[in-house]
Amino acid sequence: MSLEILYQDAWLVAVNKPSGWLVHRSWLDRDEKVVVMQTVRDQIGQHVFTAHRLDRPTSGVLLMGLSSEVGRLLAQQFEHHQIQKQYHAITRGWLQDEAVLDYPLTEELDKIGDKYARADKGPQPAVTHYRGIATVEMPVAVGRYPTARYSLVSLLPQTGRKHQLRRHLAHLRHPIIGDSKHGDLRQNRAAAEHFGCDRLMLHASSLTLNHPVTGAPLTLTAPLDKVWMSALSHFGWCGILPDIERVEFPALSGQDDVHQEQS
Repeated sequence: MSLEILYQDAWLVAVNKPSGWLVHRSWLDRDEKVVVMQTVRDQIGQHVFTAHRLDRPTSGVLLMGLSSEVGRLLAQQFEHHQIQKQYHAITRGWLQDEAVLDYPLTEELDKIGDKYARADKGPQPAVTHYRGIATVEMPVAVGRYPTARYSLVSLLPQTGRKHQLRRHLAHLRHPIIGDSKHGDLRQNRAAAEHFGCDRLMLHASSLTLNHPVTGAPLTLTAPLDKVWMSALSHFGWCGILPDIERVEFPALSGQDDVHQEQS
């Protein structure tokens, strides 16, 4: 079982994290066999140190340090918003404008994982720049509507709150397809049945930063997976995201059995 390495040098490694993979083990998922950190460690033969996280159902660029010091330097860049993160999503409805959403979010707490966390914290600042790229209307009846509408959206989060993009798009009434917690369950089922969108349609497309050791500018880009490419084909959007679309699908050992939706 191996992952697609997007970039590697003496200090950093970046991989294309598949949907459904945990970044690292926790006591909540101690029996999980598919974990990015351990897979990359075994693949490149050295320890890796996380600098940021992606939600389990989110795919895309995951950047790690090859030493604790570089991991710490990267984490500082993320904390100080010195790294630009771009995501793409497929959402319900037609989202056609471009704007900056400044909508504070109250921290979401897991009943078990955040058992001892403070429950009385007020809303925290959360800012997302979003832009509608393309729309489509498909002849699929969902609920009381005779057709289904979808949008392809670019997202640039300016802050990093838990589930920020998913919650912000739900606030705009354009939830991300495949979002089992904040989304539209009927739309999710229809998109999975008719268009193969059986995962959260959120992809961390690129990271842009200055190398923490050399200072050189660095842009890391993650190609889309089969589910995304199938959706683009169904919706007539092929060629809209040329930098991250993939024409061929190299086989990644062990991927087919971990492509389930998790949240």
